Amino acid sequence: MLFRQLFDKETWTYTYLIADTDTKEAAFIDPVNTQIETYMALLAEHGLTLKYSFETHVHADHITASGLLRQQTGAQTCVSHKGGAQLADIQLHDGDVFKLGNEEIKAIATPGHTPGCTSYLWQDRAFTGDSLFIGGCGRTDFQGGSASDLYDSITHRLFTLPDDTLVYPGHDYAERWVSNIHQERTTNPRLAGKTREQFIEIMENLNLPKPRLIDESVPANRYCGLDESERLVAVSRREQQGVGCEIRMKATGADLVAAAKQQITEVNVDKAKQLLAEGHITLIDTREESEYAAGHIENAILLPRGVLEFKLGTVPELADPSKAVLIYCRTGGRSALAAQTLQTLGYKTVLSMAGGFEAWQKA
Repeated sequence: MLFRQLFDKETWTYTYLIADTDTKEAAFIDPVNTQIETYMALLAEHGLTLKYSFETHVHADHITASGLLRQQTGAQTCVSHKGGAQLADIQLHDGDVFKLGNEEIKAIATPGHTPGCTSYLWQDRAFTGDSLFIGGCGRTDFQGGSASDLYDSITHRLFTLPDDTLVYPGHDYAERWVSNIHQERTTNPRLAGKTREQFIEIMENLNLPKPRLIDESVPANRYCGLDESERLVAVSRREQQGVGCEIRMKATGADLVAAAKQQITEVNVDKAKQLLAEGHITLIDTREESEYAAGHIENAILLPRGVLEFKLGTVPELADPSKAVLIYCRTGGRSALAAQTLQTLGYKTVLSMAGGFEAWQKA
């Protein structure tokens, strides 16, 4: 067998490679999209064929590389059926067993940090994701988390494993690499000797800041880390293979934008300026935060296309669907898609600015 523990310094994330050296079949657990070149080089170095890419949950602190690995290697993406990952190949369940030659990896449902959290057991090693850390555990204050469920998952599912089972977490902010079940059960300050009520009280009073990348990561990870154009390719391939999918899209981003523009109203820059001067219209910038920071139209509200549906409720100016909305992006593609989405959600007057911010700057 072959085992590697990899570390992403930007997000403090551990990724694990497991492989059967006879068949050369391999799997990654919790790959990070910014490390894709490292993963591909590692597979090539050892002559491995990637069979699976496992997620311990839908992450809020980094974007997964599972979708990119599927595109480049054909590996199947595996996420809990309770995780809400719409493009995952396998919606796994508690007790599912996956084989890499003679090696077996077992899924253990450990909800609490999120409802879809899953740990993986391979030989004498448990990969616990954000459920159990070294001297800690994952937070439970967002994404449907439950301190009560996490207490049960750790004490009933993980702490019942043999004492010498090695614990490999999803993160460690002190760069500790490994623990074991006995150590965590007897010394973990959040859990050792704690009742459920005491644990819940601890978790409810952590007062942690919101994860820095949550608004970008969670929506992306629902689609295995793929951006919008990459999702279209993935869906097209799945449909060609006869695989059912909840989202039916055309094969290319250009096709999707063209179809959206048939359903919405576009205005040019001059008309947009007129409407803004008259007032009574909400201006939305659907680009990414970095694009917005580099320059934007005055009074525009940032609402990236990737999180549009998830963050509508946080924008008071969009509380009334009868109020007019003007949307722009860089060149007009994302804004057309966003306008179509808002129309589907019941907004009555939605306009997309043709040519986007580039046209605005030229004008």
